[in-house]
Amino acid sequence: AYVNRGVAKRSIEDYRGAINDYDKAIEINPDDADAYYKRGYAKNRREDYRGAIQDYNNAIEINPNDAAAYANRGITKGNLKDYRGEINDYTAAIEINPSYAEAYLFRGVRKFSFKDYLGAIQDYSKAIEINPNFALAYSGRGFVKLLLNDKDGACLDWSKAGELGYMDAYDFIKKYCR
Repeated sequence: AYVNRGVAKRSIEDYRGAINDYDKAIEINPDDADAYYKRGYAKNRREDYRGAIQDYNNAIEINPNDAAAYANRGITKGNLKDYRGEINDYTAAIEINPSYAEAYLFRGVRKFSFKDYLGAIQDYSKAIEINPNFALAYSGRGFVKLLLNDKDGACLDWSKAGELGYMDAYDFIKKYCR
């Protein structure tokens, strides 16, 4: 019941209240990986990144096959500027769940920031292969293509992202494709 109430509080962005409920759930059942995972998410939203990582670590220790815990720990590591750790966590999430399109997207974003453009293209393309309606993956891949002097490919990706509902893509088209 505490976990469910925490989820409800999280949905209205009452992260402090959600954390209190997850605390109670963990007190009752210290082996509740889901409660640790959800508390980690709430702590991340409150910018308690170290606390979030500890909760994700606990969730992973209890359930080492939780790809989402690895991916969210990766996001949190990125917030702490531990970019290599971030990429390693996305890779772990992908190894657990090779169909985890968001993990490919997140890893592609970080590779892009490292100027690993070919690696970023591969990750964005894999995210699109898994989810052909993943507008953000098309948009990200479009930027990489632009940097690789494939303007036509970039414009096609942004056009697809726009068709899929990512309206910012039309601004990119106006700026770079005309």
